[in-house]
Amino acid sequence: MALKDINAALAKAHDFIDFVNASPTPYHAVDSAVQRLTKAGFQEIKERDSWSSTLQPGGKYYLTRNGSSIVAFGIGKKWKAGNPIAMVGAHTDSCCLRLKPVSKKSGHGFMQVGVETYGGGKWHTWFDRDLSIAGRAMIKDGKGNYVQKLVKVDRPILRIPTLAIHLDRETNFNPNKETELFPIAGLVEAELNRTGKKGEKKAEDEKTSALEKEEEDFQPLQTMTERHHPYIVKLIAEHAGAKVEDLVDFEIVLYDTQKACLGGLNNELIFSARLDNLGMTYCAVEGIIESLSSSSALENESSIRLITCFDHEEIGSTSAQGAASNLLPAVLRRLSVLPAHHDAASDNSYVKVPREAELDISTAYEQTLSTSFLISADMAHSVNPNYASKYESDHRPEMNKGTVIKINANQRYATNSPGIVLLQEVARRAKPSQDSTTSAGVPLQLFVVRNDSSCGSTIGPMLSAALGTRTIDVGNAQLSMHSIRETGGTYDVEHGVRLFESFFEHYTDLEAKILVD
Repeated sequence: MALKDINAALAKAHDFIDFVNASPTPYHAVDSAVQRLTKAGFQEIKERDSWSSTLQPGGKYYLTRNGSSIVAFGIGKKWKAGNPIAMVGAHTDSCCLRLKPVSKKSGHGFMQVGVETYGGGKWHTWFDRDLSIAGRAMIKDGKGNYVQKLVKVDRPILRIPTLAIHLDRETNFNPNKETELFPIAGLVEAELNRTGKKGEKKAEDEKTSALEKEEEDFQPLQTMTERHHPYIVKLIAEHAGAKVEDLVDFEIVLYDTQKACLGGLNNELIFSARLDNLGMTYCAVEGIIESLSSSSALENESSIRLITCFDHEEIGSTSAQGAASNLLPAVLRRLSVLPAHHDAASDNSYVKVPREAELDISTAYEQTLSTSFLISADMAHSVNPNYASKYESDHRPEMNKGTVIKINANQRYATNSPGIVLLQEVARRAKPSQDSTTSAGVPLQLFVVRNDSSCGSTIGPMLSAALGTRTIDVGNAQLSMHSIRETGGTYDVEHGVRLFESFFEHYTDLEAKILVD
């Protein structure tokens, strides 16, 4: 392998690491994606607006919902109502700990914060880590509006301490999630010294007179500094660029301040938080960007190329911005009836063309769904050498050996034979990865769980059922899924990007050749 090729592959991995480090929450992940899409020429649109005079064949667009889910797409210049849409779906959320609505706690001289578990995390891995906070804050903008501001405190401020082995000789570490998972934020005495409030204040100084209370503005809830430690509220306000009194509410989670990095003797591994599923979110975003990087990419395209990255997959997807919501169906319905391109210089311009000039659009949505295809992209399990017996003997994916096709007879994954046929051809036509020993293509692997093992699931089955659209489940291989610190393959980053890039570039041609109805 040429040195320049190795460096190019590592550069892609380093770019992914930058993406992960900038994205401790779904809100940050969407913001990171928006920055990349905007730089690549994508234009923001909003669900609340009409798209009839905005969307044009040859255009590139994105929209967000709740600031934590995103849809981006490019419209082929030969698009017609009812044509196919090539889709890659991923999710932006990861298992984490979230601050409770009332988080202020203290005990035995320590300041602590109350947290709530999000998803099925391996919570014992959160102990003895250097933790901080990130999320979004709702701020008064001084004009009578409330706006969202992202927050990311970069220094360690929290820690969940383990109990010394001398005080607990049990071999299994299974902490109680309600009583033993509260981080310490510091010492009460240190906070009193910082604020200059030594000792207990007199009761009469702590209470406001009845008359003063009557004159205060009515507050339906306790103030933020009553519900949370004032210094934490101050930090959140500072990082949101706001005053404490303008901070109305927030959604804040804990994250590990140790940055993602390359590892292994030959830098062949990635050590990182949130590989599940920012690994596939990154590949989806970069895949569509690279497939549209040429100014002529959409010139002869009759389909729409689309990515969608949802929030709340780790807790079942049942939310307004999850995969079980109407987000994707609503977008697809609006796109499916877009009219074809017309010469804007003529009287029959794009905006002026009457519906009668189009083919019957009453079934355009159904036609689009029946000819479209969804790649559900969620990280997969690499074989763990210390627990090899936990894997089916003939289906043990390895890192850096290519994206994994996930199969389950009980439809925990949505993969079937036509999808495998399609993805094989997509992989065969893909531009070679920089670490490839062949002149073209990217490798693929297959995975099924053991019959005596439980099987996870993804957004694939729920979306394929809701849409009736052909779907395949894939993901890059990783170790330690749902741990605070996971392990992936350096070269699989480029494998995933190249695979999705090829999917977008070749789907229109391949769709017509897979004759299954």
